[in-house]
Amino acid sequence: MKRYQPYDSISFLNEFRGKDFTGEWPTVPEMFSISVKRFPDRPCFTDFDGEGGKKRTWTYSQALDAILRLASWMNENGVMHGDRVAVSGKNSPEWAIVYLAALFAGAIICPMDYALHAEELENLLSRAEPKFFFVDDEKYAHFTEKEYPFGVYSLNVKQKTKEKYVLDLAATKAPSIQSATIEETAAILFTSGTTGIPKGVMLSHKNLVSDTYIAQTHMHLYETDVFYALLPIHHAYTMLAVFMETISVGAEVVFAKSMSVSRMMKELKEGKITMLLGVPMLFNKLASGIIKGMKEKGFFVYGILKLLMGWSYFCKCVFHVNPGKKIFHAVLDKASIATIRIAICGGGPLAKSVFKFYNQMGIDFVQGYGLTETSPIIALNPVEHFKIQSVGRYFKDYMEMKIDNPSENGIGEICVRGPMIMQGYYKMPEETASVLSDDGWFKTGDLGWLDKEDYLMLSGRSKNMIVTEGGKNVYPEEIEDSFQLETDIQQITVQGYIANEATKSEELEALIYPSDELLKRLNIVREDTSAETKKTIASSVQEVVDRVNKKLLPYQRISKITVLDSPLEMTTTLKVKRNYKK
Repeated sequence: MKRYQPYDSISFLNEFRGKDFTGEWPTVPEMFSISVKRFPDRPCFTDFDGEGGKKRTWTYSQALDAILRLASWMNENGVMHGDRVAVSGKNSPEWAIVYLAALFAGAIICPMDYALHAEELENLLSRAEPKFFFVDDEKYAHFTEKEYPFGVYSLNVKQKTKEKYVLDLAATKAPSIQSATIEETAAILFTSGTTGIPKGVMLSHKNLVSDTYIAQTHMHLYETDVFYALLPIHHAYTMLAVFMETISVGAEVVFAKSMSVSRMMKELKEGKITMLLGVPMLFNKLASGIIKGMKEKGFFVYGILKLLMGWSYFCKCVFHVNPGKKIFHAVLDKASIATIRIAICGGGPLAKSVFKFYNQMGIDFVQGYGLTETSPIIALNPVEHFKIQSVGRYFKDYMEMKIDNPSENGIGEICVRGPMIMQGYYKMPEETASVLSDDGWFKTGDLGWLDKEDYLMLSGRSKNMIVTEGGKNVYPEEIEDSFQLETDIQQITVQGYIANEATKSEELEALIYPSDELLKRLNIVREDTSAETKKTIASSVQEVVDRVNKKLLPYQRISKITVLDSPLEMTTTLKVKRNYKK
């Protein structure tokens, strides 16, 4: 591998420094305004939600007009510097306009998962205490049935109460806005919406903007690129790697409303997508479909295609050119991904064979790594210098990474320090102090090691968090709490397990110790360990799990149970010691 040289992604800012912003980095509104100056008439926000599924597009200047109009309305209606504004809905231009308008108004944006139940959103809203809440139609009615200490407005043009539609809101006088500084909080991303106190990750303008430009040192982005916002944009991954990256270079973002295959194929093809970011589940499904189609051509043709794929990959690794895009154009076009220039996978483990497959087919495919607390990108495979076994090279020129307490083979906890590290957890100083040191080092809780060229290899997670194949973060304690009132279960502990070795798909398993009450009702003594008795107990336990599963979000549901003969070891505070793997 020839010596890697990072791309220059920020020198163009010198043209605007001192005029459009001061200091090392612009704020998010300043970053967007610079793109408007550079590319006023280029497409900015696009979706296919017009009449009959027609394409809707805002240019950069049109988007700025809508953003400033809404920011002025927010200001006139009481949103002041440092106030919070919440938004929850499917990906859309309206969502993006609310997000940026709040920042242009000097406020803090609080994006929330639209998949949460209304009651869970209420929990987050009580924590955030926003001035306004902008929400999709599906939950709009719930939030207008009673009085809340915040105003509720609709993200959907179909909303019958037109005066509540976000793009119809306009101020009657000139605003008086105090803009946020680069060091101030731009966004609060909440990790959970269930009962209890959710963690709100505070990210500053500096966190978001620096990470946006620093990530571009590992790949070229152009104003002609078209990003596809398929994953929910409230998540840090999509928010930065799609939304922020788009507006930083004057590119276009196409907002997807659903994971429907037919709709996705239409949007990929008609949107002429060049930048596709997703999670393992998406790329696994796409790859499976393509391979299936190739095999259907017969053994002989498939064999030739495999040889061509091997040759294409060899050319890319050795000569840094990839002929696969031309060789397999017809195959890629049928899958609606012929226009894809770069594909990036994050949010979970990916099989090496899938990583290799896309590169063989002519698509520059790389992996990245990060957490919400790191804005999130802290490692990214350079497009021309990727390592298939790595989640990426960390940005050595802009940040520090170290492996804490490494073992004999170099594996330890990954710790990072740099401009993208969060300010802390919202109103949770003790939790912040537990992961963020006074001198700025953040403990990721993940285990890994670095090679001689600063590429990061993940070895596992030391935290309890489970990442599903769909890229969802699952916190086992939240699921376990759902069983607190189930008297048939004395102890339940949730962990991840590999459901598919080929794709490294991770799902949820519950280790369950049945209660004395259940055994008594079944007229079973605990000492009876016969196969028939175990089957009876497992059947009753499964009924409980099925009942609770219905109340959980799809990615939180338990797909496997293991009934324990004895309880797991507990701490003095009655918490299971998670140093097990049944």
